[in-house]
Amino acid sequence: MKTGRNQPCPCGSGKKFKKCHGAHDAQPAQPRPRAPTQAQVQHFYEQHLAKEPRRKQQQGLGRPILSAKLNDQQVVYVGNHVFHSRTWKTFPDFLGNYFKQMLTPAWGNAEIAKPLEQRHPIMQWYDSYCRFQLQHVKTPGEITESEATGLITCYLGLAYSLYLLHHNVELQTRLLKRLKDPGQFQGAYYELIVANTLIRAGFKLTLEDETDGENKHCEFSAVSEKTGKKYWVEAKMRSVVGLLGRTEADGSSNPNPIAQLNKHLTQALKKPAADERLIFVDLNTPEDMALPKPAWCDSATRALERYEHRHPEARAYVIVTNLPFHRMLDSKVPIAAVPFGLNMKDFNRPGHYQLSIAWKNKQNHIDAFNICHSLERYVVFPSTFDGSLPSEAFERDKERPIIGETYFFEDGKGGGHMGTVNGAIVNEQDREAILSITGQDGINYFLKQPMSEAAVKDYKEHPDTYFGKIQPVSGKWETIYELFEWLMSAYEKSTRAFLLAELKKRPQPGGFDQLSDDELRALYCERMAGAIFARSEKPKPAAE
Repeated sequence: MKTGRNQPCPCGSGKKFKKCHGAHDAQPAQPRPRAPTQAQVQHFYEQHLAKEPRRKQQQGLGRPILSAKLNDQQVVYVGNHVFHSRTWKTFPDFLGNYFKQMLTPAWGNAEIAKPLEQRHPIMQWYDSYCRFQLQHVKTPGEITESEATGLITCYLGLAYSLYLLHHNVELQTRLLKRLKDPGQFQGAYYELIVANTLIRAGFKLTLEDETDGENKHCEFSAVSEKTGKKYWVEAKMRSVVGLLGRTEADGSSNPNPIAQLNKHLTQALKKPAADERLIFVDLNTPEDMALPKPAWCDSATRALERYEHRHPEARAYVIVTNLPFHRMLDSKVPIAAVPFGLNMKDFNRPGHYQLSIAWKNKQNHIDAFNICHSLERYVVFPSTFDGSLPSEAFERDKERPIIGETYFFEDGKGGGHMGTVNGAIVNEQDREAILSITGQDGINYFLKQPMSEAAVKDYKEHPDTYFGKIQPVSGKWETIYELFEWLMSAYEKSTRAFLLAELKKRPQPGGFDQLSDDELRALYCERMAGAIFARSEKPKPAAE
């Protein structure tokens, strides 16, 4: 039986149980954990808000990379597949292994057994990629940075495109077969570039039934998460003899880059589409890096205008690209594109526009603008698995100051003091962070802290979130329209009452009451941008 607390202790001491052996069984009262303060909750919330835009900037708007560190294994989840390795330190490490597994080692080994000039284009890139690594990675296992050359973009870019499709949509067996077939490789390669671009731009893709040979259909459909609009997508690339697996039987020797533009456009428009059309055409032509604008841009635009005149019933977003990565394996990668709205007079047409009208036109076609922005970043691959900064993830810089955190700051004389960071800016030229500190005595002061080259690079890539809190950085405006867009963002939360009060200081015919909130904001920011640029020394005109 259990001895009561007030009963004599069974040991015979004559004391009550609670005063004797019962006291040893009693557990000391545990202090109740203190609830976090409002300031602590706000600090952690701000850190969370800063992480997501940084991850999206690195990985795009598709599904996040799903990965975990389990013991000594880096695990990555792709679709219903699980990949793991002890040796992956960066996301490109994973991509290289993932690519081999998807194409299968047996296929790769069979290609390696062939003379180099007879191998599949992918395996020719692989050979060059291995030689590139031997040349640049001096110490095995050491993380090395390199410029995104045409070779890196061809090989790792294709691997990343395959991964994105697999992770966000599905990976059809037929697509892998097309990639391995030299005669079908070019078409599959460009379709994957387009899919990559759309996924990172925030589109949900639906692949068409490729086994249906009786009915014509587009490559896939894409729905914009931002606008909800659905687009039917076609991707065409000019075939050139000797490139991307093309031969005399299926390639052209015509040097004119727009020779097949009308043909590709007509073929794409023949496919049935119940919604908006989105047509990508790549010219597959050399790029003259010495020119400020590729020579083909104007000729392609004129060709599209003539096509539009002959086919007034045709409507499509046409994005003419030239992605000559495979032609410039050892060079810096150029990306050029000309977006054109077939029979859309308010999309990307030359002329002088009122700032608010130019902005309204952009909002009407915002999906196309987002696609072009995503295409510009095609050569940017995630380096970390979780969206963290490379300078921290790879242990090159563990001292990034976080706004709201408290640190011990050394004074260089063997001492120092505690202080909380409440603000920070970066002097890129001198590679230093200028911190606003509040000491434990409540006194505010400024402190300079040196930054590594890797840290400055991370800051340039993520200036708004680098210090662990979203703090918009003043933009660098080359044109009045760039200033206008920055003002539109800065005044996004302005109330209608505030805008009306400001605008009515300079009345206009018809008044302002009939305008929407966005139109009021655009008109107000237009006036502000005009006033700022009127006071500047060398205002630059804006051209849409």
